[in-house]
Amino acid sequence: MGLRRGVPAGGRRAAAMLVLSALTLLAAAGSAPASSMAIQLPPPVIAGARLAPAAFADLDGWAADDHAAAFATFRASCAALRTPPAEVGPSSVATLRGGLALACAAAARLGTSAPSKLVARLFFEANFRPWRVIPESGTAYFTGYYEPEVEGALAPGNGFDVPVYGRPADLVMSGSGPTPNSGGAMRRVGDALVPYFDRAAIEDGALAGRGLEIAWLKDPIDLFFMQIQGSARVRLLDGRVLRLNYDGYNGQPYVPVGRLLIARGQVPREEMSMDRIRAFMTADPEAARLLRRENPSYVFFKALELGAEAGAMGAQGVPLTAGRSLAVDRKLHTYGAPIFVEADLPLAGPATADPFRRLMVAQDTGSAIVGPARADLYFGTGAAAGAVAGRIRHQGRFTLLVPRLAPAPGGAP
Repeated sequence: MGLRRGVPAGGRRAAAMLVLSALTLLAAAGSAPASSMAIQLPPPVIAGARLAPAAFADLDGWAADDHAAAFATFRASCAALRTPPAEVGPSSVATLRGGLALACAAAARLGTSAPSKLVARLFFEANFRPWRVIPESGTAYFTGYYEPEVEGALAPGNGFDVPVYGRPADLVMSGSGPTPNSGGAMRRVGDALVPYFDRAAIEDGALAGRGLEIAWLKDPIDLFFMQIQGSARVRLLDGRVLRLNYDGYNGQPYVPVGRLLIARGQVPREEMSMDRIRAFMTADPEAARLLRRENPSYVFFKALELGAEAGAMGAQGVPLTAGRSLAVDRKLHTYGAPIFVEADLPLAGPATADPFRRLMVAQDTGSAIVGPARADLYFGTGAAAGAVAGRIRHQGRFTLLVPRLAPAPGGAP
């Protein structure tokens, strides 16, 4: 980093920290409008939790993480903050948006989009302060999600007879609920608005013949898991990949079928995972059909212009990064905020407790992601990612990185 020889290693590191801290903080302050100065940003007030200050040295595994990978994911969120993407989901709170914009300006002024791991770590330490988010329950709670990959066709036949529906034109959202997959959805019958068709009615053909089919699958279980995850890669017979993403739902309440299987003693709580749900459904197709119908919620999809290698599209409007993107409660957190996750997770197998210490970025949300220290960790695409994601229901620690600076009142980022 341009430091002269003869300085001890510890001194070089300390000097690098001081130099980078000064440069990044000045860059952030310099991105504020000329008529105002940047000010120190206090920690946000987050309902249902208290925030406790921490030092980066207090974060278990912080120094060993790959901060360059986190920096790349953070820059993707910066692009979305700067220019709202065409494909976006429900918005998040704006609490940290100004501070994140200044941090993004500092990132841009580093002069490289791919800094070393050390420089990336020093960037985060210079531009953010860590705050433990401690919910009323005392611990954070993490689950996992992924993007399914399934076989499909653009026309029915040859065993492809399970329709994937696009959003119906007569779907009328009747209000904004506390999460993106809540609130009512109606349809007009004469002069009256009535609840939209539930899963059973749709599976029985309520939407058939209206030209809403955007793909056809072989297995209704695949469709069910696509709807839980909110996205999918449909691999067509000619080798092309159709990218599908969430485009609304029928307004009916979401009922977790895993919870039903546990309550009935059909799957032990300690064995519950998406793989166990799939195994149950595969073993008894009729029981599976009836179980699915106990969840009246039904998700509609739209096709996206995404490359085959891009991650699933998050609500912020950027493709997600496996192991670096997470979904948060959008009513409490701002998209683009870095969050350090500390948990012991069954990554290698169902009975393992592998250390997961990772700086991730809030880029998505979900109907079950409710609470100040609740997050869904994105693990990527396909069966292997699904196996890992499906067995994560674990506690840990959730640390929000709050930008050090924000635009002064009356200013703009």
